[in-house]
Amino acid sequence: MSTEVRVPTLGESVTEATIGQWFKKVGDAVAADEPLVELETDKVTIEVPAPAAGTLEAIAVNEGDTVEVGALIGAIAEGAAGAKPAEDKAADDKKAEPAAAPKGEEKTQAKADDKGGDMPPAPAARKMAEEKGVDTAGIEGSGKRGQVLKEDVARTDNAPDTAPAAAKSEAKAPARAPSSEGDGAREERVKMTRLRQTIARRLKDAQNTAAMLTTFNEVDMKPVMDLRNSYKELFEKKHGVKLGFMGFFARAVCHALKEIPAVNAEIDGTDLIYKNFAHIGVAVGTDKGLVVPVVRDADQMSIAEIEKEIGRLGRAARDGQLSMADMQGGTFTISNGGVYGSLMSTPILNAPQSGILGMHKIQERPVVVDGQITIRPMMYLALSYDHRIVDGKEAVTFLVRVKESLEDPQRLVLDL
Repeated sequence: MSTEVRVPTLGESVTEATIGQWFKKVGDAVAADEPLVELETDKVTIEVPAPAAGTLEAIAVNEGDTVEVGALIGAIAEGAAGAKPAEDKAADDKKAEPAAAPKGEEKTQAKADDKGGDMPPAPAARKMAEEKGVDTAGIEGSGKRGQVLKEDVARTDNAPDTAPAAAKSEAKAPARAPSSEGDGAREERVKMTRLRQTIARRLKDAQNTAAMLTTFNEVDMKPVMDLRNSYKELFEKKHGVKLGFMGFFARAVCHALKEIPAVNAEIDGTDLIYKNFAHIGVAVGTDKGLVVPVVRDADQMSIAEIEKEIGRLGRAARDGQLSMADMQGGTFTISNGGVYGSLMSTPILNAPQSGILGMHKIQERPVVVDGQITIRPMMYLALSYDHRIVDGKEAVTFLVRVKESLEDPQRLVLDL
């Protein structure tokens, strides 16, 4: 008896994924709940556990293939792996064959040029085609059995003549100039991961949609650093987590959001949606790209609780263990380019949010304090905001409130 391995539900609005890598080969023994295959979605990379113990009997899709939620991707047979008599192996091969494709469909080993004409477009491709006014019937699909994928729609130049010229130009990227013979031999072409493609698309969409503007200020970090140095050992002993700067910044942001709610809002058509809660996204760089896990209800948490949750999310991001729930629902984002040495930057909005705070490197600089020149540890702060929602006065006031809270951290403790 075989147990089917299918693509699990991937979260809100996620309908398809790409096969990252298989951790097992056909014939390998697998334990129940052992990681079997890696899936890359638009938002996160997840591992699919084995639904039962036994032997991996069949692999229906290859690494790099696009699969939809619920699609059959493999099968597990009862019993441990091992050498089998030739007649048993032949029987197993025959039995494994139908497991390589969903019920009622052709085998996935069919030739890529076998279009068949009965494969509907992928959901993401259908949605993009509707937005661009493109007829998918005229598009040659690159998916299994000629299925039209999202990238096929993006490449097409079959938009009707009534479509705006700008929309046509967006559908097809400009051709890359060929490299010289000497340079071409030293280049390496690597397909973008689904996560990297999504990052690129979302960032460009944010630039094209929002009226994005950035305002700057600087903060004297000495009060926070002195407080941290005084209590970091006691803090770690009591709470089991190191006292960093992110907890102070998250609390300062939550205080400012209460005073300037427009920075915590988003646009939905002709409506403004004000969030009476603060789910703070924390940008984390990983070897696969930037992800933004969310500290939910940060406005209800203490600095210690925020530090614990940020620590958990950071470890999960680096280990590729973030869940879809960890990635959704953010209302404001904090990005810390200072850990990489950035002195100043203009962060891009994490749509549909209307604000993102950029932290930067702490650098000792001469400043004037009470009429005297002194050396202080200073940090530049940058607030990028959607000017469609947030007025300049509100943006500047928000950043000033963050600065005031950090330069007088007792305000955070006293909720002032």
